[in-house]
Amino acid sequence: MTLLPRLALASAISLFAFGPALADTPPANNYTPSSGQAGKDVVWVPTPQALVDRMLEMAELTDQDYLIDLGSGDGRTVITAAKRGARAHGIEYNPDMVALSQRAAKIEGVAERATFEKADIFESDFSKATIITLFLLPDLNVRLRPTLLKMKPGTRVLSNSFDMGDWLPDARAEAGGDCVSYCEALKWIIPAKVDGRWRLENGELRLDQTYQMLAGNLRRDGKTLAISDARMNGAEISFFVDGKRYTGTVDETGKKISGQIEGGGTWTASRA
Repeated sequence: MTLLPRLALASAISLFAFGPALADTPPANNYTPSSGQAGKDVVWVPTPQALVDRMLEMAELTDQDYLIDLGSGDGRTVITAAKRGARAHGIEYNPDMVALSQRAAKIEGVAERATFEKADIFESDFSKATIITLFLLPDLNVRLRPTLLKMKPGTRVLSNSFDMGDWLPDARAEAGGDCVSYCEALKWIIPAKVDGRWRLENGELRLDQTYQMLAGNLRRDGKTLAISDARMNGAEISFFVDGKRYTGTVDETGKKISGQIEGGGTWTASRA
């Protein structure tokens, strides 16, 4: 999660060492990364540790998670996640960075949980991750967007500073502390796909989906009622209709929704 555009060089932050592992231990082959050095698609600038911590907090990282960092640079995000008990993996195109990260993981005592590979993120399979982290240009984020949206609903995606085009984030936060540059984290939660028609016991629900945002109507008893304040949160759906809030969960098949109606009652829907 440590890549930045070449146009950002003028404001690039200085290299932040990841603890004693990178600060005090000279890498093999005398390789030392330099903030602003050229990469495959972008130049490399390290993510401030304060923002790494903020992103993992926003992701609600637990020891049950599998985090994959796309463009893992010096490995600090992967190593930090591993030190918090999660399994984590870094995909990095620069082989020297990969070797540097592997050495740091060993020194930090997390080499079993923090792994790295030399690969192109656009040719890699990261579908098994529960958390994705990245620090890439907006156009690269947009290029990754179709792949991300195919991931399991509920997968969390965290980006340093850069957005996903017209896919609005679910949350934003500042790193705080002594962070002075590239200090904003953006979070998306992969939504279940619910666009289309759904059969209810006494009617039909029509949903139009734009990423996590929904619009549509509920037809029942000969009436068509517009839904409002409708959105997805992973596999969780919520909307208001006729003055009542409906909440529900899309099952793993993506073909059934079961939920509750505010004030009492339940509802189910299946794909038409």
